[in-house]
Amino acid sequence: MVDSASDDRLETRLVHAGEPTPRADGAVAMPVFQSSTFTIDRARGEAGYHDLRYIRLNNTPNQLALAAKLAAIEGGEAALVTGSGMAAISTTLLSLLGAGDHLLAQRELYGGTHALLTDNLPRLGIGATFIDAGAPASWKAALRPTTRVLYVEAISNPLLRIGDLAAAASFARAHGLVSIIDATFATPVNLRPIDLGFDLVLHSATKYLNGHSDIVAGALIGRAVLVEKTKHLLDHLGGSLDPHACFLLQRGLKTLSLRVRHQSASALTLARFLEAHPAVAAVHYPGLESHPDHARARPWFSGFGGVLSFELRGGVEAADRLIARARLPLHAPSLGGPETLLTRPATASHAGLTPEDRARAGLPDALLRLCVGLEAPEDLLADLDQALR
Repeated sequence: MVDSASDDRLETRLVHAGEPTPRADGAVAMPVFQSSTFTIDRARGEAGYHDLRYIRLNNTPNQLALAAKLAAIEGGEAALVTGSGMAAISTTLLSLLGAGDHLLAQRELYGGTHALLTDNLPRLGIGATFIDAGAPASWKAALRPTTRVLYVEAISNPLLRIGDLAAAASFARAHGLVSIIDATFATPVNLRPIDLGFDLVLHSATKYLNGHSDIVAGALIGRAVLVEKTKHLLDHLGGSLDPHACFLLQRGLKTLSLRVRHQSASALTLARFLEAHPAVAAVHYPGLESHPDHARARPWFSGFGGVLSFELRGGVEAADRLIARARLPLHAPSLGGPETLLTRPATASHAGLTPEDRARAGLPDALLRLCVGLEAPEDLLADLDQALR
């Protein structure tokens, strides 16, 4: 594999890191090794279980090349690819926590993660306390002798809040906790969590890392000892990523910087338009100076991503009319692809939460989430304008 030079910039690493050298039969693109198993090379001394190459063991050529690229672009010691973002989240937490253990997690979490922490982990004897990610002074009171992990998101979904990330990494280090951040919304283009001091970075690679709305995948990057511990459990749980999906994700990563910068710029343009529109009651986008976390987050972020949310003065009825009248945004969940997507989170990404949980999270039923794609921002703006009229 190609070693990514320490002075290579992100765009160069996205193209070259992890690619085989010499290139396989001269192929410029990484081939798909569509084989579930590989012969044992006795000349190299392969004999034990850990020397076998097998898809479930996450050590086949496509998996290894992709992991090397991910580690290089995040600045981590090691990386692991998984069958979905939730596979990355659940396997990581289960590798670090056991019966009787406890974790701290920010209050505003992706719905699937919240359900894992409140429905599944308690059945295994693992407890969670939810904290205000923007109030570091309150965290110490939530600690227990059994606390092992601090878990946050770079940008929350769907209200786009940003906690005190630097304080989170520092707090975890001071109290002997493993710090984990889900950086799906930020991507390595806009945020460098390992540089802030986080031990592990998680991604739903389904979203921006792949960028084409055609696979489901997850990724874990960070300290080698923790990645290896998670890999050992993943080998047994079986949440590996197949070779063709690895190929598509590796291909998608090469254009990550171009895509994310375009989407971030477009989202800021649309957020400013919506903020000034008389039909809009509120806009949530951390790139806006009016956002409550903008000033704190500005030193850490080079851009604020392609997701924004907003509320209309007409409530749920007006929100549903806008979804029906918009021409370009597709009414579908997910984010990070070339198509702009528009949903009402109460009926999509957070439909699994009870109304009471949504209320506690400050999530109005009428909130709309716009995940900006690669269309011309002028066309998207014009379409939103006609739909709002």
